[in-house]
Amino acid sequence: MPQTDLVTVEKLGLMIDNNSFVPYYMQIVDHVRELIKKKKLTQGETFCSEGEIAQALRISKMPVRQAFQKLRAEGLLVIAKGKRPVIGSGRVPWNFQQLRGFSEEMRRRGLNPSARLLSMGLEDPELEVAQALKLTPGERVYRARRLRSVNGEPVAVVTSYLPARIFTGIDKQDLEKQSLYSIFEHSYKRKLQWAEEVIGAVIAGEEDAEILQTSVGNALLMIRETTYDAQNVAIEYSLSLLRGDRYTASVISVRKN
Repeated sequence: MPQTDLVTVEKLGLMIDNNSFVPYYMQIVDHVRELIKKKKLTQGETFCSEGEIAQALRISKMPVRQAFQKLRAEGLLVIAKGKRPVIGSGRVPWNFQQLRGFSEEMRRRGLNPSARLLSMGLEDPELEVAQALKLTPGERVYRARRLRSVNGEPVAVVTSYLPARIFTGIDKQDLEKQSLYSIFEHSYKRKLQWAEEVIGAVIAGEEDAEILQTSVGNALLMIRETTYDAQNVAIEYSLSLLRGDRYTASVISVRKN
């Protein structure tokens, strides 16, 4: 193997402890995580190949491949076919057991959230929206489409549908500097109570891929959510498309006797 590749691996300081009970692949994962945490590896930086690491550590490719798969699943390693691995930015875990707005959840995790309003208008709802919000015939909704970012990186496109009879004039609110949940509770005095989410997956089309700065065909996490207030009134129906390499869903399940 060329000396330059060996130097690259050596600079990472990767070592295997043969006396440890920790599997080889987890030793590699833990070490790479630590390097990213200490910013010794940064997002977008080209990483070593499986073969380079396996040869430098004098182990088979299998544990290295397992390590790469786990790092990729965590969003810490981006691997495109035919290209060298690149350091990713990691995934943001989202706990669906807690009803929190995007900004609140990100700040709670020590991240810097931001929003850009892509469109806002009053329109007649589609059947899916009307049914979710239990609208009567003739009712209209505000449709707000926003790009959500974390630490300046686009991570989600969120389209919110809001009953016009409840949120009169919400199009005059600053939806880039204020969270919707804050507007609901403070400007419209609607205390939030619970939400129902349906989680799925889709592939990114051209428009969403361009906005989210990802590749066409990449996986997107799709969340359809209906939010209810303390009077059990559906006040928001939203469709969120989140980059699959930046988000994971965290759900706690409890077995009942």
